Amino acid sequence: MTHFSKPKLTTSTKKKKNIPEGLWTKCPVSGEIIFNKDLADNLMVVPKSGYHFPIGSRERIKSMVDEGSFTEFDANVKSGDPLKFVDSAAYPDRIKKYEKDSGLPEAVVCGVGKIHGIEVSLAVMDFRFCGGAMGAAVGEKITRAVERALKKRVPCIIVSSSGGARMQEGIFSLMQMAKTSAALGRLAAAKLPYISVLTYPTTGGVTASFATLGDILLAEPGALIGFAGARVIKETTKQTLPAGFQTAEFLLKHGLIDQIVPRTEMRDRLAALLQVLHLHKYQSRKVPTSAPFPVAVAAAN
Repeated sequence: MTHFSKPKLTTSTKKKKNIPEGLWTKCPVSGEIIFNKDLADNLMVVPKSGYHFPIGSRERIKSMVDEGSFTEFDANVKSGDPLKFVDSAAYPDRIKKYEKDSGLPEAVVCGVGKIHGIEVSLAVMDFRFCGGAMGAAVGEKITRAVERALKKRVPCIIVSSSGGARMQEGIFSLMQMAKTSAALGRLAAAKLPYISVLTYPTTGGVTASFATLGDILLAEPGALIGFAGARVIKETTKQTLPAGFQTAEFLLKHGLIDQIVPRTEMRDRLAALLQVLHLHKYQSRKVPTSAPFPVAVAAAN
């Protein structure tokens, strides 16, 4: 599994006099100094530059669904150790560390909630747990989320943030690509909508399976999206690669995703899309006026 890192939430080294440390963050793009509370209130998006800091799965779910509407499922589905894998540490010990560091039992949180009153089955990945790597437990939880959408006959939304397959589980991890894709095939056959949201990063086996199978593919600004790393691709193809070829902006320009949506607008945009995709069931509901539905190409300009 390839690990990708994004600038962590850090405080500026230049402190004002008598200001305690830990209150301010420097934007890695613009250099702007932002008060941490203001940054958190804006869903970890820098107001001026639009830079998106990483966000945890539970915080993201809270920003997406109607207050008090989310019910989590399958929290007891956790990683096993089928290969008795050991490198510099035993795999179960690594899992315990991931649990402690992230506060999560696994790299995805699944459940049912409502977005502007529209019920959805939701799966949100979290990069803090093992780099969001997809092991058997992640694949099982996502498959169950899709099957839950099928059983309840509601749309499914999956938010991806992953470095790819989980190498400590070998073929058991790779099998999840087929498993999740087959579940989505059944969802498509039932004519139920699936929206895939790609965030930084969405790579490897996740990109090669459920992340890119959505009826509509949305991405956050600046999201890294691809299968293999740029260096691997360059060495394999022996070609000079275009600048930023694995960014959401490049993929939108070349028709590989449908829209780029800032995190602060995601909830309303999802509601608007759900209205269109599931109009026969939700035709009595009104699309929120704050949820514009622009032509995808406009987001690239």
